[in-house]
Amino acid sequence: MRLQKYIIALLTGLFAFTSCNDPYRFTLKTSKKLVFNQQATATLTEKNNKPIDSIHFFVNSKRVPSKGNSITFNTADLGVGKYVVSALAFYPEKTKKINNSIEILSNIEPTIYTYKITNTYPHDKKAYTQGLEFHNGFLYETTGQFGKSVLRKVELKTGKVVKEVKLDDKYFGEGMTIVNDKIFWLTWKARKGFIYDLETFKQEGEFTYTWSQEGWGFANDETNLYKSDGSHKIWILDPKTKAEKKSIQAYYNKGKIDKLNELELINGKIYANRWITDKPIKSLIVIINPENGIVEGIANLNGLRNEILKTQQLQAEDEVLNGIAYDKATGRIFVTGKRWGKLFEIELIKQ
Repeated sequence: MRLQKYIIALLTGLFAFTSCNDPYRFTLKTSKKLVFNQQATATLTEKNNKPIDSIHFFVNSKRVPSKGNSITFNTADLGVGKYVVSALAFYPEKTKKINNSIEILSNIEPTIYTYKITNTYPHDKKAYTQGLEFHNGFLYETTGQFGKSVLRKVELKTGKVVKEVKLDDKYFGEGMTIVNDKIFWLTWKARKGFIYDLETFKQEGEFTYTWSQEGWGFANDETNLYKSDGSHKIWILDPKTKAEKKSIQAYYNKGKIDKLNELELINGKIYANRWITDKPIKSLIVIINPENGIVEGIANLNGLRNEILKTQQLQAEDEVLNGIAYDKATGRIFVTGKRWGKLFEIELIKQ
C-alpha cells in the first residue's frame, strides 16, 4: 500500500512539473453576454505564437466545425442560458483542454400580465400543494412534507376529496402530471418518482432522475415530460423511459429566472410558479418557450395572496402561490397556493 501511494505521489509530482514547464500558454476568448439569435465567436491563441497542430472546438459538449483557430455559431442553435465553450489543442506530443463560457440573454422583453378572477372554489387549507392538474372534470393534486404527502382526486366545485393515496413517510412529495391514464409523481430529494394508475391510484412503478438532483414541478405536452428542480433549468424527459434527455434554461432579457416550481403546459408554453419570490411579490408565474427557454411573459398574481388574507391568516412565509391547472376543453386556468383555503379560476390580461 505504501509503495502504491509513493508511485501515485511520484506520478502526480511529475505531471505537475511537466505542466509547469510546458512553454505553451493558451487563451480562449469568447463572446461573453449575447442575445438570442446573435452570432457568437470563440478564438484560441497561443501567447508566443507557437505552432499548434490542430484544434477541436466544443459548445455545450458538442463538436463545432472550426476555421483555423476560431469558430462562429448562431446562439439560436443553443437557446438562452449559460454554456461551456471548450477548445482541445493538439501540439507536439501533447494535448490541452481550455474552457470558457458564454451567456445568452433573451432578445425580447417579457409581456407583463395582470389577472381577473372569474370564479372561486373551495380548497383544503391543510393541503401543502405541490402539483395540480385538471383532467376529465376533476382536479388531481399532490401535496408535500414528510409524513403528509398525498395524491388526491378532487371535485372542482366542492373541493371534496373523492380518492386519495398517501406516500411513504420517508418521501417528500412534489409535482405530478398525467399521461396516458398514468400519474407520474415526483419526490423532492430522493431522486425518485412514482407511477400510479389513474383510475385505481395503485402504484405501478418508479423511476429515477438521471441528471437533476431534486424534483419540484412536473408537466407534459403529450410528447415530452417537463420537470423543474428548483433552479432556472427545466429538464425534458422521455415519457416512455423517464430519462432526462436535455434541459432548457429560463432567461429573460436581463438574466436567468430561478426557483422554478410547479409547472403547467398551456397552449404550447410552460407556465411556472416561482418559489417564494422577493418581497413584496410572493405570487409570480413566468411563461417560458419550451423550444429555447425564453421567458415570454411574467404574471404578477400577488393580489391573490392578498385575497386569501381577507378570510384566512396564513401561518408561514412558504404559504405562497403554487399550483397551476388548465382545462384544455374550455381554456380555463386554475391556481391555488400552499394551505390556501381557495382555488381561483383566473384570466390573464396583458398590461
